[in-house]
Amino acid sequence: MKKLFFLFIYLIPLFSQAQTIKTDVLVLGNSNAAFAAGIQASESGVNTIILTQSDGFKLSEFKKLPQTGITKAFEKKARKSLKIADSIELPEITNQILNAVIKHWSDSSKLLDVTNITYFELKRSGSGWEAKLTKEKSIKAKVLIVADDIQKILPALKVTSLNVAGAAKLNYSENLYRTTIGGINETTDFLSLYNLLIPNQENILYIKHDNLEIGQAAGATAAYAAFFQTKTSLSNLKRIQGELLSYKLSLMPFEDVKIADSNWMAIQKIGITGILKADIKNGKVYFNPEKEVSYDEIKQPIKDYYYKAQIWFDDHQNIPINLENTISMVCYVGNKAVDATKAEIEKKWNKNYKFSSKYDLKKVLTRREFSVIINEYLKPFDMVNVDRTGRVIR
Repeated sequence: MKKLFFLFIYLIPLFSQAQTIKTDVLVLGNSNAAFAAGIQASESGVNTIILTQSDGFKLSEFKKLPQTGITKAFEKKARKSLKIADSIELPEITNQILNAVIKHWSDSSKLLDVTNITYFELKRSGSGWEAKLTKEKSIKAKVLIVADDIQKILPALKVTSLNVAGAAKLNYSENLYRTTIGGINETTDFLSLYNLLIPNQENILYIKHDNLEIGQAAGATAAYAAFFQTKTSLSNLKRIQGELLSYKLSLMPFEDVKIADSNWMAIQKIGITGILKADIKNGKVYFNPEKEVSYDEIKQPIKDYYYKAQIWFDDHQNIPINLENTISMVCYVGNKAVDATKAEIEKKWNKNYKFSSKYDLKKVLTRREFSVIINEYLKPFDMVNVDRTGRVIR
């Protein structure tokens, strides 16, 4: 460990040869959001440079950060860098250790560079950005993420102020929650993609410095624009949501379903659709995965997603949402064979789905069980699009 610290140098020699470095995403900042944005952008497959603007990252206490794919990836890198076995608990992750691990990470990565070089000017360069470091040296990027002071950038935007991306509170009286790209841990808040994008300003994202979830969301959004060589205003909601879910960022802030849950992905996807709605209590959101599903709570949401569901519900009035009836519904709406579906679900019930209950066609399903079956056999999150307000487009 001492050797690693001894070798750690904050400045990364970006300019050993070239006077101008080209990258896909440039991140400005050194706190939670900048860390998450830069790591996510590089993990999503684009070249990323983070200018920390000081003596490295200064994160909140690491153990108190939300558990996402980004923090899990860091822990894996930390074990490798510090040569600590999986069976041994990691030491307290101080900012000194964190920066040493990040230095080792960026040195071994083809996509990530972290440096504390200071820029003195930022300006537009075509559809992207140029950060001037000296009169002769600069960084050109396709997309800029600002998790730091915005003042140096305002002249390039030709505005006097800029609002930081703001989270909204979960409210089922409107559908904006379906456009979420980040649920804020231990709150009822979420970030809509369309609250992150800046009107009339392309390829720049401005986020709060202290929020890891919003940082990760910004990183994936910037990576999408850079990878597909498009504008941030043309971001594809489903692609970005899918990318973030694959990196274990909770898009719905369910207090009672953590990422270690074997059914986390299915519950997140069904939660985003609103087919099953959560309870909001004491400033937190509860999915209640073990609660039984009722006919009334699913009837209208499923009809909103599928035309054929209207006929099925007309023919099946006020019935229990047991396994048999659920299979009947998904087979009718999804054009599947009933007997084959029953056999497949029985085979997967405990082995694949990890349900603790026994396979029983007369069993009223829990919200967990219903989510998994609907997600797998109807795929409402994956197959049905929504507009900017979250309204279902069929």
